[in-house]
Amino acid sequence: METQRSPDHFSRVADGYAAYRPAYPAALVDLLADLAPAHDLAWDAGCGSGQLSVGLAHRFTRVIATDVSDEQLARAAPHARVEYRRAGADASGIPPGTVDLAAAAQAAHWFDLPAYYAEVRRVSRPGAILALVSYGLIRIAPEIDPVIDAFYETLGPHWPPERRHVEDGYRSLPFPFEEQATPPLDMRETWTLPHVLGYVETWSALRGAERETNPAPFEDFRRELGRVWGAAGARRPVRWELALRVGRIGT
Repeated sequence: METQRSPDHFSRVADGYAAYRPAYPAALVDLLADLAPAHDLAWDAGCGSGQLSVGLAHRFTRVIATDVSDEQLARAAPHARVEYRRAGADASGIPPGTVDLAAAAQAAHWFDLPAYYAEVRRVSRPGAILALVSYGLIRIAPEIDPVIDAFYETLGPHWPPERRHVEDGYRSLPFPFEEQATPPLDMRETWTLPHVLGYVETWSALRGAERETNPAPFEDFRRELGRVWGAAGARRPVRWELALRVGRIGT
């Protein structure tokens, strides 16, 4: 997860990010691969610890995954087809005209978008695909979701301003490309209570809240979520709706 215009919200939680953030579904990778003009090279910008990068490697011969956080890259999932690089979204180091798919998953809202889009155009071959991917709040069950929503609202003043783009599914981001229609997609996992808590601890707003109130907001949330969850070891299905902006680079 890249931060170019904002403080680095994620290096300090790199262990948790690698352990608790969900992986993107094969259906997303297949959708993007089917739209791409070829499958030689994909670029995953703001890759974090590789939640999308490894999936792309199942359909692309080579994946270059870039991020500005050394801590995130150090914990990235290894794969023979993935090359991780410390590089910004505006300076990938990729040769011009070589990329079939440029993707940014839960990262584009941190970018200097005009500079990123210029880099996408530089590295892309004619007809390449650009995909901006985001996801909203975790959804679990009718008795659990209100507890998560209330905690999210409690953290409201501490969310970075860029978070608003995630909340609206990236519809407020400028997107000067030939937009492609996409079907509804979501991410699904089966998690225990400790895994959900570990995931929530990676939220960027939590650091600001804890600086002001120590761990009180999260401890209250932990108790309330435990009350409605049941046995901590019980596994529940969890999901996130994906929001996509997918465009074709001009030929």
